[in-house]
Amino acid sequence: MLRRNFIKTALASSLASSAAFQAMALGKNNRYRKNIGIQLYTLRNQIAKDPVATLKAVADAGYKQVESYGFPNAGPMIEAAKDFGLAVNSSHFAWESVTNPTKEGVPPFAKILDAAKETGLSHLVVPYLHDNERGGPDAYKRLAENCNRAAAQAKKVDIQLSYHNHAFEFEPVEGTTGYQVLIDEFSPDMQFEVDVFWVVVGGKDPVELIRKLEGRVSQLHLKDLKKGMTLPEFVSVPKDAFQELGGGIIPMEPIIQTAKKAGVAHCHVEQDQSPDPIASINQSIQHLATL
Repeated sequence: MLRRNFIKTALASSLASSAAFQAMALGKNNRYRKNIGIQLYTLRNQIAKDPVATLKAVADAGYKQVESYGFPNAGPMIEAAKDFGLAVNSSHFAWESVTNPTKEGVPPFAKILDAAKETGLSHLVVPYLHDNERGGPDAYKRLAENCNRAAAQAKKVDIQLSYHNHAFEFEPVEGTTGYQVLIDEFSPDMQFEVDVFWVVVGGKDPVELIRKLEGRVSQLHLKDLKKGMTLPEFVSVPKDAFQELGGGIIPMEPIIQTAKKAGVAHCHVEQDQSPDPIASINQSIQHLATL
């Protein structure tokens, strides 16, 4: 308990210090603002009912690109996005084609790459790990081996493969963490998509992590965390932990400043849970516009 309180206090101090940055991170000429994206998982329920109306709302809100999910079974949302002038550079995909390629029924990664090239994607992201894909350092080393192999395949067709974190990768295990194993074991071909919310939930400072991974972060997920949460928390958080940008404790400005220095290609707003996702994505982009 003392250790948890220390981590929580240190993290809060670090975030407060980061908030002191005053440069105009999202000035009108900032490339992240000009090309701000959204991870469409935020709007999964709306997309299931009406992808066309939902993607129109995304474009009307001012987003310039989208990151889809469930690829290669993401046709309706990608088609609607392109119809409304939204770029589609990246997608989360059927990740077991990389992490568990011999599992029965898993599509070959080569076929996913073919579909990605046909769609015009430049990024594919491993979005999650099932419980049976996690474990101690050896499990993460096996994961890294599989990812490195797939990343080399992807590189041959000019697609960047990356790994998206949650919080469980930051849980201490056998003197290290799963995320540290990935940092140590990923090849130069394999990169990270850093989700800043889950980094904070895992007890880490996203600015420090992005700096540490300079040149190795392909994209960011920007989302905010409700004030007063107990940290670190490695397994799950309540639905109301997810807040619109500017409504929680994570200052976005220093993160985006650091992203530019670290060579991040794209930034995507995401909010895993919201009682009104359309209102939430509007509130978040309005916050970015005021920074």
